[in-house]
Amino acid sequence: MDKFMDRPWFLRFTALALAIILFFSVKAEDEKTNGSSIGEAVDIIKGVPLEVYYDEENYVVTGAPKTVDVTIKGPSSLVQSAKLLRDFTLKVDLRPELLGRHTLKIQTENLSDKLDVKLEPGTVEVLYEEKITQTFRVDPELNERLLAEDFNVVKMEVEPARIEVTGAKSVIEAISFVKVSATGDKGINKSFNQKARVRVLDRDLNKLDVKIVPEEVTVKVEIEEYNTEVPIVLRQRGIAGEDVTIDSIYTDAKTIRLHGPKKVLDSIKEIVVDVDISKIKESGSLELNVQKPKGVSQISLDKIRVNITATVKSVEDPPEVSMDPADVENVTKEFKDIPVDVRGLDSRFKSVFREPENGMVDLTVTAKPDVINALSIANFKVSVDASKTDSEGEYIYPLIVEAPENIAWKLSEDEVTMEVKLA
Repeated sequence: MDKFMDRPWFLRFTALALAIILFFSVKAEDEKTNGSSIGEAVDIIKGVPLEVYYDEENYVVTGAPKTVDVTIKGPSSLVQSAKLLRDFTLKVDLRPELLGRHTLKIQTENLSDKLDVKLEPGTVEVLYEEKITQTFRVDPELNERLLAEDFNVVKMEVEPARIEVTGAKSVIEAISFVKVSATGDKGINKSFNQKARVRVLDRDLNKLDVKIVPEEVTVKVEIEEYNTEVPIVLRQRGIAGEDVTIDSIYTDAKTIRLHGPKKVLDSIKEIVVDVDISKIKESGSLELNVQKPKGVSQISLDKIRVNITATVKSVEDPPEVSMDPADVENVTKEFKDIPVDVRGLDSRFKSVFREPENGMVDLTVTAKPDVINALSIANFKVSVDASKTDSEGEYIYPLIVEAPENIAWKLSEDEVTMEVKLA
């Protein structure tokens, strides 16, 4: 027997057997150890809502996150159930706290004690404040680069014009702007109404977390084309009848508003309306058309009423000047270049003679020789009465002569033509 055990192959076989037994023994122990941990699991539940309890009617809480990430570790069945059902609650309770700033630990509710729970974040820093409500005016705005060329914003209105903003006292006190923006496609060329949301901003234009009533308002935008106002000028055309003297021509419409491209309107200084005096038989009024200038899209008046004052000479009236050529005792003398004085013209205007251009007339006088010899130009005053002229234009005025008595006289012109302009 001893000899059998002393043989080398026996020893080798024994060592191999012991090694095999040891291997299976260690393997079994590992399997036993691993088996004890098969029921454990770890998972992260993201975006779990955080409940904040406080008196919502009178107070406001700011600073609390909307959601929290939850890491849970424990038995696999409990981990899977919590993740799928999410039947637990994360909360902070401010009801027993005083107003002010607080750092609070987030509490869990309805999670198994067998689970190891980790929250991110685990605590929150909040501001617990009084809730207040204030009324603010809403300011409308529109990016004018959206307007078509030569169009402008005339007026913008908001309905309702004022809104109520509710929030934490510190937030309400930080409000600098309450705005609503109207918008549209580029090339806006007409008025429009639009509903839009109100924005409440601080001085750095950051949006503030507040409650707005109403959240939407109506913006009314009035758009119009570029326009300007120019004077209306009456211009006389034609020649008055032989027995008719035009004393004045005027209109109550002093100005007219033009709409159109800025370049076109800036070149128009006045609107001229022609008055044909050859058809005037007596004083009265006429309705005349206003011609729209080329390039102008719209005018405020397409017709104006023109008032005319005229003097009609009667055939029974005696002649103003009596010259009896049969009176051989009288002599005649001509006084040349007597200036015509313009009287009564409003200081807003200035006048320029068109006919005669030099504003002078000649006066032929007939009288006894001794009277003639005593006369000079200084004895005669020739004038026109422009006191009823109240607008620019070209006018014909009858001449008025102041002369000594006991003479007969005759003018080279019975009337003069003048252009009246703004001074």
